[in-house]
Amino acid sequence: MASGHNIPKIVTSTRAPAEVVLGPVARFARLESAGGILLIACAAAAMIWANSPASSSYLGLFHETKVTVGFGSWALSKPLLLWINDLLMALFFLLVGLEIKREIIIGELRNPKAAALPVAAAIGGMMLPGVIYAALNAGGTGLRGWGIPMATDIAFALGVMALLGSRVPATLKIFLTSLAIVDDLGALLIIAVFYTDKVGFGYLGWAAALLVLLVVINIAGVRARLPYLLVGLVVWYCFLKSGVHATIAGVLVALTIPGRTRVDRASYAAFAQQMLDRFRAEGTEGGLRWTTGEQQGALLALEDAGAKVETPLRSLEHALIPWVAFLILPVFALANAGVAISSGADGTAPVWTSRVFFGVALGLLLGKPLGVMLCSWLAVKLGVARLPAGVSWRRVHGAAWLSGIGFTMALFIANLAFEGDAVLLDAAKLGVLGASILAGVLGLVILARATRGLRGEGPPLAA
Repeated sequence: MASGHNIPKIVTSTRAPAEVVLGPVARFARLESAGGILLIACAAAAMIWANSPASSSYLGLFHETKVTVGFGSWALSKPLLLWINDLLMALFFLLVGLEIKREIIIGELRNPKAAALPVAAAIGGMMLPGVIYAALNAGGTGLRGWGIPMATDIAFALGVMALLGSRVPATLKIFLTSLAIVDDLGALLIIAVFYTDKVGFGYLGWAAALLVLLVVINIAGVRARLPYLLVGLVVWYCFLKSGVHATIAGVLVALTIPGRTRVDRASYAAFAQQMLDRFRAEGTEGGLRWTTGEQQGALLALEDAGAKVETPLRSLEHALIPWVAFLILPVFALANAGVAISSGADGTAPVWTSRVFFGVALGLLLGKPLGVMLCSWLAVKLGVARLPAGVSWRRVHGAAWLSGIGFTMALFIANLAFEGDAVLLDAAKLGVLGASILAGVLGLVILARATRGLRGEGPPLAA
């Protein structure tokens, strides 16, 4: 989700006052780790707020403030927390769906041999945490949370990895990204199958019909994003009313977004050169004076050609990235990470003594790295997969620890698993937060040692 930050920009001869004032903010936003840093800040703010004398205002804002949208029988009235978790997070899952489709079409998941390693790693990283959690919570009311430690937070994990800059080989970033995307796909299936209590098949039927309509629109060659988003909003409503979690709609709508260009790259390159020649023929001297009519026509032609050579899938993905990284996920963290840590002085057991807490924490801290390493090693030994160029087992080990950062998806599943049970939900959240921080720190240290001395795209170090 950090992609798109390192886009080349033209150098301007002068800087406007607003650019001078907002320059530090813009530079921060371009950092690959910016989204992860903001997530950490919002999670920390939520913890401080929920354990401060003003904790009642935290509960009042997110849990008790109701927002009503619509009218009559079409009205939806929900606490602010549920609007964040159901509607805003549907946009996050829309982005996840776009990333999954892109990886399948042109990414690492397109090549079966290359995809085998992250797929095997993701399977191991989902199974072992679930087993550890289930073993610790067998026979108890907390068993329903077995899916919590199975998910990896792709934005957070890549943000931590980005702290090492060019020392991390691009192939290792691709491995972790592919692992997390397969992990997300597994988490989506778990949510759809195991965390759906009642199903309204009538609403699901309408949702299916609308998804078919989106496929027909795609085949008909409609490339504007607005029809997909408007129909997608109705699909989201149908999923919400059906009982299947509404965020699943985001992924399914994403799969209908066109992923092919209307202009091949060779034709675009030739046309772009022709337009640049026309622009240059009108003269390039004159400093900051206005462009001529002919030059303006060439610029508009380039803009139109750029829209046709870019796929709607890719353009929508780039449009969503900043909104998800700098608004949706931070707001989600602020609304969901506030855990009131009880000391047990009031006669209740502290949340960190709960089996749910230990199941989540050990699932993420032990199950994730062990599962990723074990299944990756087996896949390579059996000849099913191969290590990417420039990636050693020591670096896979570091990435495996980073996969233990559950955060967004883990908190999301915790809300589904323990809805209505504040005690178990707080224990699960504290386990997610604590384990994610430790996994991030340990993964960063291990990866820093494994990539010591490596800069840029130079030859890989020995394992």
